Amino acid sequence: MMKRFHLIVAALVWSVSLALASDPTGVWATQDGESHVRVAQCGKAFCGNIVWVKNPIDAETGKISTDKFNPDPAKRNRRMLGIQIAVDMKPSGTPGKWSGHFYNADDGQTYEGSLILGGPGILYAEGCLAAFCMRQIWTKVK
Repeated sequence: MMKRFHLIVAALVWSVSLALASDPTGVWATQDGESHVRVAQCGKAFCGNIVWVKNPIDAETGKISTDKFNPDPAKRNRRMLGIQIAVDMKPSGTPGKWSGHFYNADDGQTYEGSLILGGPGILYAEGCLAAFCMRQIWTKVK
């Protein structure tokens, strides 16, 4: 009986925390710790831009890292800082979930994706290609 009570209390606390953190705004550390992404309101949607990188120097060139795999040649020389990687994230119909696209600077491709609140200080970034999806756990930067 007591175990069931604790489970109910935990579920209520989790629900309240999601309600209080009703959107994904803030600065989030990516799962690998290589970058921080600022998620903010962009019109009627949310977007996420890179605001910090652990290693700003490209190991191959010895110069500042750029968006060298971008399919648009005019964008290949832009610095990684400031690049929008979460694009047009709109409410999905599921509370705490926004769907849109992710730009992956590692390959220059854009994928369908979602931002999903996972509790206090946790944001899941999920990108999909067809039925294959990958999920990262982002943690809120204080």
